[in-house]
Amino acid sequence: MPSPSERSVQSPARRRLLLSGAGLGTLLLASGALGTLFMRRSAADDAMDMGGDHRHRGVPRAPWDRNAALVEPEIRRSAGGELRTSLRVAYAYKNIGGYRLALRMYEGNIPAPTLRVQPGDVLRIRLDNQLPPNPDPMPADMTLPHHFNSTNFHFHGGHVSPGGIADNVFRVMEPGQGYDIEIAIPADHPRGTYWYHPHKHGSADIQMVSGMSGVLIIEGDFDDIPEIKAAAEQVLLLNEVLFDYRGTIETYDTVWPEAVPRFLSVNGQREPVIRMRPGEVRRWRIVHTGHEDNLNLALDGHALTAIAFDGIRRPEMARSDALLMAPGQRADVLVKAGVPGTYMLRAIANDQGYPSPTGPLARLIVEGEPLPMPLPKTLGGKSPLKAIGAAEVTNRRLLTLEAVMPEYPPAGNYQEFTYLICGRAFDPQRVDHRIPLGAVEEWRVVNEDESDHVFHIHTNPFQMVAVNDQPVAVEDWRDTVVVPRKGSVTFRTRFLDFTGRFVLHCHMMNHEELGMMQIVEVYDA
Repeated sequence: MPSPSERSVQSPARRRLLLSGAGLGTLLLASGALGTLFMRRSAADDAMDMGGDHRHRGVPRAPWDRNAALVEPEIRRSAGGELRTSLRVAYAYKNIGGYRLALRMYEGNIPAPTLRVQPGDVLRIRLDNQLPPNPDPMPADMTLPHHFNSTNFHFHGGHVSPGGIADNVFRVMEPGQGYDIEIAIPADHPRGTYWYHPHKHGSADIQMVSGMSGVLIIEGDFDDIPEIKAAAEQVLLLNEVLFDYRGTIETYDTVWPEAVPRFLSVNGQREPVIRMRPGEVRRWRIVHTGHEDNLNLALDGHALTAIAFDGIRRPEMARSDALLMAPGQRADVLVKAGVPGTYMLRAIANDQGYPSPTGPLARLIVEGEPLPMPLPKTLGGKSPLKAIGAAEVTNRRLLTLEAVMPEYPPAGNYQEFTYLICGRAFDPQRVDHRIPLGAVEEWRVVNEDESDHVFHIHTNPFQMVAVNDQPVAVEDWRDTVVVPRKGSVTFRTRFLDFTGRFVLHCHMMNHEELGMMQIVEVYDA
C-alpha cells in the first residue's frame, strides 16, 4: 500500500466513484454488504413483514412499536452553580426499529442524558469507562481507526478551556478507568443548544455511530421573547443506525462501505410519534449527531422557523420549507401545528456530491382541542456576539480540503483512502496553526473535492462572510458549516479568552478519522 504522500489526488471523489457500476459491484463483493445503498421505509418494512429481511440476516430481532411516542432524554440540571454528575460508558442492549443491538452507550441508553446549565456554572463529570480492553495494538499510521474502547469527552460548540481536564480532546480515557472532567462555563457564554460526544481520535466515529451523544443546553437564550418562552421544548437527536450481522459494531468495515444497511433515527428510535394540538407552537432543539451524511429536513404541510443555529441566537427568524443540516450542526426551530392530521418529518432529496439519505424520521400527529399560540413577530435583531468588520481582521489564512484515492481500481477498503487539509494528514505531534491570543482572523476554506465536506473548529465560533466568494445574506455565527464541493466558505473569528491546543476537522467523522484534522495552538503573546 503506498504511503499517503505517495498516493495521488484523483477525482471523482470516493463516494461518487463507489456508486458507479464497477465501483459499487467491487464494493459489494469486498464488503459482503447485502442490500441497497440505504434502507428505505418501504423496502425495509416489506422485507420485515415478509420475514425475509436478508440485509440483516442473523441480527437478533426485537419488537418495533410503530406508534411509540418520542422519548425525551433524561434531564440533569445544575444547582448552586454546578452540575455534578457521572457518565458510564459501557455496552448495552437497545431495541431500535425491529432489531436488538449491542452498542457502546452512555448510561446504557441512546441518547445520553440532557445536561442543562447556566452561564457561569461549572460542569463536573466523572466519566467511568467500563468498556473491555482494546483488542488491537496502536497502529503505525495514526490516520487509521483504532482502539474503539478508548474514549474521551468533547463539549461541542463550547467556548471553554481546551486544556487540562476541561474540553481537552487530546486526553485518552482508557477502558476500566475513571476520569474527572471539569469545565468552567464563562458567565458571558452564549446561551443555547450545544452537545457532547466522544472525540478520541481513532474511536470517535465508531462511538458516535453507536449513539454516544447528548445535548448540553445553556439556558435562557430567549427569555426575552414571550412566545418562545411559552413554547414547550423537545430535543431531537438525529442519527443513522448502522450495525453488522451480529447487531453490533466491532470493525471499521461496518461503518465504512457506502452500501452498508442503515436507517434514520431520532433519539435512538425509528420513526417515533410526536403529538401536538392544532395551533400549538413547539421549540425543537435539533442536533445532527450522525457521522457522515447531510440531512435535508422537511415537515409535511408545515414550515420550520429557525431561531438559532449552532447554539447562537439569530437576529431574526428564518422560515423555510426545508432545512439542510450537516453532521455536528444544531438548529433551534419553532413549529406551529396546523389542522388535525398526520404529517411526516422526513429527510428529502439533497445532492452533496452524492445523494444524501432520504426517508422518514418521525410522525407528527396533530389532534385534540385547539391550543392557539402565536409565533413571535421578531427576535429583536439581537445577537449575543458582536459582528466582526473587515477593519478588525489582523490576519488571513487559506485552508484546502482534499481526498486522496488509490491510483489502482479501489476495492472499497477504508485503508485505501486518506483525507487531507493543506496537503497533509493529521499528525497528533504536529501543530498546524499557531495563533496569538486576541487575534481576529479571516479564513477561506476551499474544498477541492467533488463531494461536500463539513468544517468544524473547537473553542471559538465564527461569523460567516461568504460562500463560494459571494457575500452571505445574513452573517450567522456557526461552529460547523458545509463547505460545498469545488467551492469555498469564508468566515471571521476571534481567538479570545483561552490558550492551548484544540482541533479543526471535517465533521464527517470518517473523514476526520482518516486524516482530515489539524491542531491549532493559541498562545499568549
